[in-house]
Amino acid sequence: MTDPQIHRLNRELPPLLGPNDPPAAHLVNGEGTTPLLLVCDHASNTIPESLGTMGLPGEALAEHIAWDIGAAAVTRHLAEMLNAPAILCGYSRLVIDCNRQPGDPTSVPAVSDTWEVTANQNMDQAHFDRRLDEVFHPYHRAITNTLAHMWQRNPEHAPVVFAVHSFTPCMKSGEPRPWECGILWDRDPRLPDALLNHLRKAHPELTVGDNEPYDGREIAYTTDTHAAAAGLAHAAVEVRQDLIGDDAGAVQWAGILADALRHALAQEDIHKVVLY
Repeated sequence: MTDPQIHRLNRELPPLLGPNDPPAAHLVNGEGTTPLLLVCDHASNTIPESLGTMGLPGEALAEHIAWDIGAAAVTRHLAEMLNAPAILCGYSRLVIDCNRQPGDPTSVPAVSDTWEVTANQNMDQAHFDRRLDEVFHPYHRAITNTLAHMWQRNPEHAPVVFAVHSFTPCMKSGEPRPWECGILWDRDPRLPDALLNHLRKAHPELTVGDNEPYDGREIAYTTDTHAAAAGLAHAAVEVRQDLIGDDAGAVQWAGILADALRHALAQEDIHKVVLY
């Protein structure tokens, strides 16, 4: 099939998102003046109306397979505490995972933590492209545009990117996870080193993971694409979901992270472009 034929086929498909569906990305505190962009790839468990329940029961859509429980609330509170803008994804990671390279088998999982996702099985290319065009690309375009606006307004301070995630205390197929939070990173040590040092000194009662429970060298599409490639300081945090499952917990952890970020953002080289 030629490219024009593919494009024509895609135009003939019904849209993924309808008039009652929310946007693919939500901008919070867009006028925030701190040169820090907060991003939350797995903020929502929303499914487009056209996909129904994706073949899953309601209990599955409330679980961690559909979203990072508590991460959106932490992100919103951080944006307020730090006067920083934030971008939150509007759709479930089951529709398309915006922190994965498109086409990766985990980008649109057929099975997630033992749950079979019927709507993601035997998917044709045209329908996959709908998810890219209507959810994945608009979300990442919102991040690109927001970073561009921030940098244009404050050219002396390259923006820092901080991704907020959460993790389940125990996967169905694995061992309990002992960390309350973890900092994920790859080559650029500026932000992660400062965060790890501050969290461990200020909160010795916490078990803070360094590239745990996930490895930032393996799962970091958003920060790699928008920060690492441009030489912007960046890192991601994972907070255990049972600690932020209600708003009181989200406020508490936003406060912990806000203190650590204020410390990190005071570093002399944090707002410089450095390619590692």
